Amino acid sequence: MTPKFILASNSPRRREILAMLGMDFTVIVSDCDENIEGEISPDALVRELAHRKAQAVAEKLNIKGDYIVLGSDTVVWDGKRVLGKPKDKDDAYNTLMSLSGKEHSVFTGIAMIGRIDGREIVSAEAEETKVVFAKLGEGEVRYYVDSNEPMDKAGSYGIQGFGGIFVTELHGDYYNVVGLPLSLMRRMLARDFGLTADDYIGKERK
Repeated sequence: MTPKFILASNSPRRREILAMLGMDFTVIVSDCDENIEGEISPDALVRELAHRKAQAVAEKLNIKGDYIVLGSDTVVWDGKRVLGKPKDKDDAYNTLMSLSGKEHSVFTGIAMIGRIDGREIVSAEAEETKVVFAKLGEGEVRYYVDSNEPMDKAGSYGIQGFGGIFVTELHGDYYNVVGLPLSLMRRMLARDFGLTADDYIGKERK
């Protein structure tokens, strides 16, 4: 029996990815505290935030059967600092220019909290993808920022949109950069929940 899937995220990209797979899921936006004190590595950061999001939603549920709450968080790491969503257009512009002609990493954390056959399960991991940007011109960056596409995205760009034109190399899971690493999700569902792809892929289409 396929568990009930709950996406603890308001990200349209994550919704689109799960919908693309034909998964049957509902969205419950997490209201967790995302403030983290002190220094923390980017992979540990996204794992912690993904877990907080999943836990905040799981605590509110009253489901008798099997379920899985999926939380996720994505950041861009330039080797020295975490680049989250831009504060404004100037911040987006400065971020993109700082990435120009260089390699950076995208980290996405996945946390799953659920119940399968009476077993309570908690799992959290992170995935890293390395991305190389071309040397960018000031005019094209200004034009891109004015499109508003960067404004709700970690690192100030969307690889699945206009921002993909800046990428010259990609090492790792493409969907990790979009916001939900499918290869990692599949491994976690198989290892920790005993589910194979045919247990949840395409269920909404049938």
